[in-house]
Amino acid sequence: MGSRFVLTLVIAVFLVSAAFAASPGTDSTAPPILPKQFAGWQIQSAVQASKDAAAADPTNAALLKEYGFEDVEAATYKSDDGRTLKIRAARFTDASGAFGAYSFYLRPEMAREEIGDQGASLGQRVLFYRGYILVDAVFSEMSVMSAAGLRELAGALPRARGNEGELPPVLAYMPHHGYQTNTEKYAEGPLALGAIGSPLPADLVDFSVKPEAVLGQYSTPSGAVTLMLIEYPTPALAAEHLRRIDAAHHAAQPQAGVAAIENVGPFFDKRTGPIVAIAAGSLSESDAQTLLGAVNWKPSVTWNENTYFDKKDNVANLLVNIIILCIIVGAISLAAGIAFGGARVLLRRYFPGPVFGRADQTEFISLHLAETAAEGSARRSRGTTETSNGS
Repeated sequence: MGSRFVLTLVIAVFLVSAAFAASPGTDSTAPPILPKQFAGWQIQSAVQASKDAAAADPTNAALLKEYGFEDVEAATYKSDDGRTLKIRAARFTDASGAFGAYSFYLRPEMAREEIGDQGASLGQRVLFYRGYILVDAVFSEMSVMSAAGLRELAGALPRARGNEGELPPVLAYMPHHGYQTNTEKYAEGPLALGAIGSPLPADLVDFSVKPEAVLGQYSTPSGAVTLMLIEYPTPALAAEHLRRIDAAHHAAQPQAGVAAIENVGPFFDKRTGPIVAIAAGSLSESDAQTLLGAVNWKPSVTWNENTYFDKKDNVANLLVNIIILCIIVGAISLAAGIAFGGARVLLRRYFPGPVFGRADQTEFISLHLAETAAEGSARRSRGTTETSNGS
């Protein structure tokens, strides 16, 4: 029975370990990004792959790392009609990083394209992202089917797993009325914040508490306005940082421990839940209140929090550890049982007697119930016979 139980546990461990090793969340080798062919485009040479952000953009390598850059692939494709297409595809940790990089490279003069999750084009260049991958494509000559070919490429890219493909929730709170196309920018760190024209310095935003910032340009009756939303992990953190921002804005001179705000013209702010909203630029107070009034946080349940589905934190690993613990406990119990039983056998063999063993004839108390019942029956029989004789 014990051997059969141990064998069953060993088989269960093997099966769960095989499933655990085959699960996509534990595979340390990322799939290739670019396909060999798509929509009539054939790859011309070996794909150039690198994990160095400088291979994707030497000038902004540090900024790409801040967005969560992981690796990049570059390749040249050729169609049957002789046209060429150069593609660089950068992979990020999640869709937030890919969108942030996309917003950094996006220019207001670009035309919107229905490619991937979002896309834009200018001349022979097309920029789009799909999930956690950002693609920069340059055609030697555009055609009416160029966009369709890139849509097929977007469908062939590796898919983000779980909440790696979720965008930051703060993007949903940007108002649509008055928004100037292609001006939305997203920042996860101080480098990006400085590059996208933030009205606040990085010290006041305080990226040590992991906020997410997005800004966009808006048109109001008063003039052009920059609207910036900063989402903090909790409303308490948002309230604390709003007090710091107000203190810095109202300070006539930069003070110790208070970062300075550059002169960006009229400056208005408010807090809604964990979001701090800031409107700065050439606008009146009424226009600022109208714009800020369109930003209203609504509590909701989202699944964009990192679940850490890796070798350390997942259900499969927990099951494996539980089964291993059961095997260890079972083995200890089996060994203890064998040791205890074997010790008793050896002690009885070498030390017979009442201490480590017991006598072959063990005395015990007996009630002799059967004999008592027989004697009672005999007495009743004699009593009945005497009664009959008396009669």
